[in-house]
Formats: sequence, structure tokens, C-alpha cells
Amino acid sequence: MKQYLDLFISFFKIGTFTLGGGYVMIPLIEKEVVSKQKWINNDEFTEMLTLAQSAPGPIAINTAVFVGYKIKGTKGMIATVLGTVIPSFTIIMLVAIFFTGLENNPIVERIFCGIRPAVVALIAVPVVNMLKNNGFKIHVIAITAVSAISVWLLGISPVIVIMIAGLCAIIYNTFISKQC
Repeated sequence: MKQYLDLFISFFKIGTFTLGGGYVMIPLIEKEVVSKQKWINNDEFTEMLTLAQSAPGPIAINTAVFVGYKIKGTKGMIATVLGTVIPSFTIIMLVAIFFTGLENNPIVERIFCGIRPAVVALIAVPVVNMLKNNGFKIHVIAITAVSAISVWLLGISPVIVIMIAGLCAIIYNTFISKQC
């Protein structure tokens, strides 16, 4: 029972203190489950993150599902998902109730302008960590750069980019190399 509570509390803290969406949660989840709690190792986390990004739905919820299930099965998954969802749901409800009409307030606009750079930095952290974990291999850096440019500058759908990257990985691992 204690480990279910630990799972819930860990993901509740992450869900409570994260602004900016699911990708911002990733470095916090990684720090909590890999470094602090040592529930899973770096390689397992990277694999789970890859699956979470590929699966439909919010990445934070998908990551919580995979981590919770890996650690304590279905009940662990329920604990991590509830821990992730309850803070966001509560905060959104409070904002809807008490802050309606403040969206055009200059002070609120300035606060969110100040938060944006931090959110961008937190989104970049998982990318840098994955590059570090893969030893900065040239093909990993190339795939990352081409993917980012394709989505950002060329406006190609991320779904198309993921499908092409997956196809290239299959070809690469089948005919050129036997490992990622």
C-alpha cells in the first residue's frame, strides 16, 4: 500500500508544480522516478518516453501510465495517473471559477510572458538528455535536427515526421546496424 501512495504522491507533486503542459513534466518525472526513487533506470525511462510520445494522448499521462504499470501493475498505473490528473483538474476548475475575465489583464499577460522562456527550456531538457544518453551519435543528432526543422520551419505534420523516422529506423536497423 505504501508504494501506491508513494507513486501517487510523486506524480501529484509533479502535476502540481508544473506549468506548460506534458513535455515540461518529463524532466521532473525523470528526476523523480530515475534519480530520486530509482524505480527504473535511464534506458527504461527512455524507452517508456519513446512509447509515450508515440501513443495517442497527452505525453504526461502516457508516461505516468507506463511508469505506474511498470512498477506496480494496473493499481500502480491508476495511482500515477490520478496523481498526475488531479492537480491539473483542480487548478483548471479554480481558474475557471475565480479568474474568468482576467485573461486580458496586463499583469496576467506579463506573468505568462515571463513563464514562456522557462517552459521552452524545460521542453528542451528531455531532448538534450536523450542525446546525452545516446552518446551524441551523429545519426541521432541528425534525426533530431531534421525532425525539428521539418516540423518547425517546413510545417510538416509531426505524425508524418514520426512515421518517416520510424521507417528510417527500421531500414537502418535491418540493413545497416543491428542496434539503435
